[in-house]
Amino acid sequence: MSEWIEIGRLEDIPVRGARVVRTPDGEVAVFRTGDDRLFALDNRCPHKDGPLSEGIVFDHKVACPLHNWKIELETGSAVAPDEGCVRTYPVEVSAEGVVRLCLAQAAA
Repeated sequence: MSEWIEIGRLEDIPVRGARVVRTPDGEVAVFRTGDDRLFALDNRCPHKDGPLSEGIVFDHKVACPLHNWKIELETGSAVAPDEGCVRTYPVEVSAEGVVRLCLAQAAA
């Protein structure tokens, strides 16, 4: 059974920005790209746990604000030559613009 939670409206997440959702297991960063796609990742870089939500969003990646590691938003994987991965979460937008996040189906 999936655990979908409402986290706000699409317009609450800035374009090329993020919103942080606090969960019992830690923070999840929900990113909105320039083409209005949404992605959700653990809010920590695999390198030194930098807050990815504070990074720069470009294309479908985010640059960690601490050491500029690039993380693929779709997969949570670091871009080569860096190595590492963070969990990703399903996220969706309803026809009414409500954003929902699934915490039960995280992928490593």
